[in-house]
Amino acid sequence: MTDMFSLLFMQRALLAALLVGVTAPSIGIYLVQRRQALMGDGIGHVALTGIGLGLFFQTSPVWMAVVVCVAAAVVMELVRSRGNQSGDIALAMLFYGGMACGRLLVSKAPGASGAGGSLDSYLWGSILAMEDSDVVTIAALGAVVLAVTLGLRRQLFAVCQDEEFAKVTGLPVRLLNLLLAVMAAVTVTVAMRVVGVLLVSALMVVPVAAAQLLTRSFRATQALAVAIGVLVSVGGVVTSYQADVPPGSAIVLLAIACFAVFTVLAAPLARRRYRDPAAVTGTELPIPVQSGAAAGSGGGKGLAQ
Repeated sequence: MTDMFSLLFMQRALLAALLVGVTAPSIGIYLVQRRQALMGDGIGHVALTGIGLGLFFQTSPVWMAVVVCVAAAVVMELVRSRGNQSGDIALAMLFYGGMACGRLLVSKAPGASGAGGSLDSYLWGSILAMEDSDVVTIAALGAVVLAVTLGLRRQLFAVCQDEEFAKVTGLPVRLLNLLLAVMAAVTVTVAMRVVGVLLVSALMVVPVAAAQLLTRSFRATQALAVAIGVLVSVGGVVTSYQADVPPGSAIVLLAIACFAVFTVLAAPLARRRYRDPAAVTGTELPIPVQSGAAAGSGGGKGLAQ
C-alpha cells in the first residue's frame, strides 16, 4: 500500500486528483444552483473539437481545448440569456457539432491510429500517465478557477439565486454570468485529464448534490462538497492502482456511493432538526436545493450577513 506513494507517476496522479477534487465542486455548486447541472457535459462535448485541433496541428490539446471551450461557453451563456426554444436547438447543434468535429479532426491528424488512442485518454481520463507539465497546467488553471469562485462568492451566489434582484443591487449580472460560464469551461479542461470529458460533469455535480443533503448554508455546502471531491478523487486514484480499474470510473462511482450514503443519513438528520430547531446554528442564508430564483429580497438580506 505505502509503496505506491513512492512511485513518481502516482505522486503526479494524486496531486492532480487533489487539485481537481477541489476545483470541480467549487464551480459545480453554482451550476447546480442555476439548474445547469449538465452544462459541464455539454462543454465536454465541445472540448473534443479543441482536443482534435491540438492533435491535428500537433500542439497542446489541453490549451486548444481551453480556447474552444471558453468560446463555446460564452456562446452558450449568450444563447441561455435569450431563453427561447431556438436557443435550445442552437445549443444542441453546438454540442453535437463539437463532438463530430473533434472526431473528424482526430481521424485526419498525423499518425491517426495513435491519435485515436490519445483521444480515448481524453474521453475517459489518463491520470496515471500524466507528465509534470500536465500537473503544472492543472495547478495553474485550477488556481484561476478558485480565485474567481472564492473571491467573488457572494456576487456569484447573488446572481445564481435571483438575477433580477442582483441587477437591482447594481451587480454586473451579464459579466458575472459570462465569467461563471468561462470558469466552467476552464474546469472541464482541467478535469478532463483526470476523469475524462465524458465523466467530468459528474465530478462537478455529484459532490455538490451529496453535500446539499446534509448542509443548510451555502458556505457549508461548498466546504463539504470540496471535501467530498477531494476524498473521492484521491480515493479513486488509490482504488484504481489497487484494483487495476480505470481511475475516472472509480472516482465517479465513489462519488455516487457518497451520495447514496448521504441520502440514508439525511432522513434521521432532518428529523433531528425538526425536533430540535435550536440545533441549527448556521448564520448564512440556507441553500435551497436547485431553488432557482425564489429567494426574492430575502436572498439579498441573507447574503449580506
